[in-house]
Amino acid sequence: MKNQYENPLTTRYASAEMSRIFSPDNKFITWRKLWIALAKGEQALGLPIEDAQIDEMIAQIDNIDYALVAEKERALRHDVMAHVHAYGVACPKAKGIIHLGATSAYVGDNTDIIVYREGLLLVRKRLLNLIARLKRFALRYKDLPTLGFTHFQPAQLTTVGKRATLWIQDLMIDLKDLIYLIEGIQFLGVKGTTGTQASFMDLFDDDEEKVKKLETYVAKEMGFDKCYGVSGQTYPRKFDSRVMNVLSGIAQSLSKFAHDIRLLQHLKEIEEPFEKSQIGSSAMAYKRNPMRSERISSLARHIIVNTLNPAMTAATQWFERTLDDSANKRIALSEGFLATDAILLIATNVAGGMVVYPEVIEQRIMAELPFMATENIIMEGVKNGGDRQELHEKIRILSMEAGRVVKEEGKPNDLMQRIIADGSFGIQEADSALLLKPEKYIGRAPQQVEEYLSGEVQPILEAFKEEINTKEIELTV
Repeated sequence: MKNQYENPLTTRYASAEMSRIFSPDNKFITWRKLWIALAKGEQALGLPIEDAQIDEMIAQIDNIDYALVAEKERALRHDVMAHVHAYGVACPKAKGIIHLGATSAYVGDNTDIIVYREGLLLVRKRLLNLIARLKRFALRYKDLPTLGFTHFQPAQLTTVGKRATLWIQDLMIDLKDLIYLIEGIQFLGVKGTTGTQASFMDLFDDDEEKVKKLETYVAKEMGFDKCYGVSGQTYPRKFDSRVMNVLSGIAQSLSKFAHDIRLLQHLKEIEEPFEKSQIGSSAMAYKRNPMRSERISSLARHIIVNTLNPAMTAATQWFERTLDDSANKRIALSEGFLATDAILLIATNVAGGMVVYPEVIEQRIMAELPFMATENIIMEGVKNGGDRQELHEKIRILSMEAGRVVKEEGKPNDLMQRIIADGSFGIQEADSALLLKPEKYIGRAPQQVEEYLSGEVQPILEAFKEEINTKEIELTV
């Protein structure tokens, strides 16, 4: 019996891997790792902390009595102190030195930075694999002409592969932002209640060098080379806003990708994967709805809107800290990561199984190509002795007549037949096949695909090749 709300991000959408990163175990075990690192650093710098106390803390790191924590939090109304007490019960020898000199933000904020970094690294892995799959798709279809659209109205031709590079380019922008963000992550460190390190100065009898060494020691123990130079009690909430901005960028790119797939599936040119026993509609058995792409659009919207939460938090923090960020942070950042993980996984699934229908694509091209070929037809007519201005007027009239037949009578585009029958252009039936070859109207699209993928995408995929599933995705152009 399920009579309590469950978050669908964990029960339906996000991976077990991302859910683990934001799990209570990962959070609170990291708190304990931070307490151990602090104790070890304080011991190394001369405080009276025994090896047996540290050994006890290490031995009990996974032994979290959540029932006792809940009981203590009800009494103390403080989550960090509830965990300090519970850890002390598990570690009676170390009870007196756990959290020594620290404030809540020491474990809370440093853990958030660690967790977010772990989440961002997983997002990077997901993003690289998606780009690699789309790269393979773009190369496969780099030469296949397709009707381009501006304002969702027929425009000049492009290729299926060239269109895919537009999706890739958006994601490459996101990837570069993500890499820059990850490379610049800093640890909060050991800062104290208002960021002045006063409590640690007191612990070490105003020995400033020891306080600085303690922060460096703890940071390295937790895998960081650099701490924020200054802070209030917390790390700058601008960092949370930057994180969500990057996640929002990915959501924007994938929403655009998903909308394109939904439109193409409506046109029957490209379909997302559809399982053998999948049901498209409970009423209309024939339907093949683009449910994966629709899910991307839906979750992407949640991420984009959610970006306002950390932005508002950063904008409304008072002086050295307020607590109005706490409840919001627990929801906004974790859901941002979980939803981003979900849409990256769905998009990778779609990218790896898109079905292309060249015959439908060609049919749509041929319905519009005679109109697009009019400039070439005029030039051919001039070569055959015609007057450019007269031919322009003739083809304008013939185009209007052909367009009327298509729109009002629902008949095929017969512009080419009208031009041949007119005789002014000197074009025969055999000439029309050459004039209406789609390959003549795709410009440098195939070459652009190859140049972009080899020049900009491939180097980054090579740089992070260890994160890419090479069993499924070819890396070479």
